This record gives sequence, C-alpha cells and structure tokens, in this order.
Amino acid sequence: MLLATVVIWALNITVTRYALTHGWEPLAYSSIRYTAGALLFAAFTFGSERSFRIGGRRDLLLLAVAAATGIWLNQLAYSYAIKLTTATTVALILGITPIFAALAGSALGLERLSGRFWLAASVSSLGVALVALGSGGGVTVDLTGNLLAVATAATWAVYSLAVAPLMLRYSPYRISAVVLLAGCIPLVASGWGQLGDQPFDLGVVPWVAIVFATLGPLVLTNVLWFRSIAVVGAARATLFANIQPFIAAVFALVILSEPMSVAQFLGGLLIAVGIVLARRTASGTISRLVRWPSSR
Repeated sequence: MLLATVVIWALNITVTRYALTHGWEPLAYSSIRYTAGALLFAAFTFGSERSFRIGGRRDLLLLAVAAATGIWLNQLAYSYAIKLTTATTVALILGITPIFAALAGSALGLERLSGRFWLAASVSSLGVALVALGSGGGVTVDLTGNLLAVATAATWAVYSLAVAPLMLRYSPYRISAVVLLAGCIPLVASGWGQLGDQPFDLGVVPWVAIVFATLGPLVLTNVLWFRSIAVVGAARATLFANIQPFIAAVFALVILSEPMSVAQFLGGLLIAVGIVLARRTASGTISRLVRWPSSR
C-alpha cells in the first residue's frame, strides 16, 4: 500500500504537468478535480462513519486553517508552479516540506531543534538553490515557478501542523473529507473565471489525466496512506514517502523527456541528506505526520 501510494503521488506531478501544457487552465483543472474528489471521498467517509461532526471552536478553527492552507493556497501555488517550471524541478523542491514542518513546529513550541537540525536545514536550502539554478529556461518564468514550488511545500507544512492535533480526536478519513469539502469552496471561487473560459474539447489523454489525478492522488491514496500507517506506523510510512521526489523526477524524465541537470541531481541529493539529518534530530511528532503536497 505504501509503495502504491508513493508511486501514484509521484506520477501525479508528471500527469499534472502534461495536463496543464495540453489545454487545461491551472485553476479550472484544480477546481474540477477537487470538487469531484471531495465529493467522492466524502461519500466514502460518510458510508463508513455516518458522520462529519467536528466539535468545538478550536477544532473548527484548525480545520479552517487546514482547508485554507492545505487545499486553497496550496493548490494555487502548486498548479502555477507546475505550469511555470518543470515537473522535475517541482518534485525535487517539494522534498523540503518536512524541513518547513519542523521549522513551523519549532516556532509553535511543538518541536525541539538542535544545532544539527539547522545544519540539515542549511544543506536542504543549498539543495533547493541548486535545483532552481539547474532548472534552465526563462529566468523570470522559472524563478516564479520555483518560488511557487517553495510556497507549495510551506503551505503543506502549515496544513500538517493544523491537522496534527485533530488526529488525536477524529479519524483521518473524517478530517480529510471535511478539509477537502471546505477547501474546494474558495478554490472553485478563485477558478471561476478560468472555468468559464476553459475549452473542454481537449482530446482523450488530457481527460484521462484529470480522471487519474482525481481518483488516484485525491481518493485512493487517502485510503491507502492511512490504512498503511495503521499497520506499520507513521515513522516507517514516512521513510517510503521520502523517496517520492526522486520517483517523480524519474517519471518526468521518462514520460515528458525532461532532462535532469547535474545541478538538479546534486540539489536533490542535498535535499535528501538534509531530510535524513532533520528526521534524526527533530524530537517532536509533527514532521512524521507530513504528507507531500504532490499527494494532492
């Protein structure tokens, strides 16, 4: 289940890049797949739990923060990052998500970070710089896309912090269902103009892409991920998730023929080294709960 989940998440980056370069507008694409995915996953969750009840103002506030950052802002950043730079670049940059989660957790008093962690963060930051420098293409477009990829990682880290305490009181299925339903509302509102202008005679493959991106990363992997965590634990599951950026880069190379420069390869390696160091030095549980933005 873990391997299937990571492969689907990794493939989603390449699929999204293909879809956005073959007719789909970024926000129209995200709005359609999130609305469909939210309804399908909500139906699955209600069928098993018969309730979406979330009690207490604090829990509702955390869910609102999670929906705003993990769905709305995350998808605004992610969809345009994929549009403006390569799938390889986005995949490698998303590898810093656990670093952002640990830094945010430290700011809130949820993580204790040692000097070794700051070394890890510096190594990962250098890796991101190498990935960005090696992306090639137009400087302005690539820079914007690279910054949006960093924003994607940062917003997903905030989402992870918001849902972590909720995981102690509610099932992960209920949390995901409510967050998806709530988050797709501002997302659709933001994409309304593109939905009105979006042509739908795109051919078979772009439609297959959005169907995969809805049923796989939004619905199926939510089930597989949480069930696998229940069996093997969050720490071991995260070890599998750590390889996702590199699998995604391989998919982009094979399917989209995107080259990986030497700088990007070295940058990805440094990001991985930084993640390993960070996970060995962070004492809290927040970083182990992080799922990757590309899972969405």
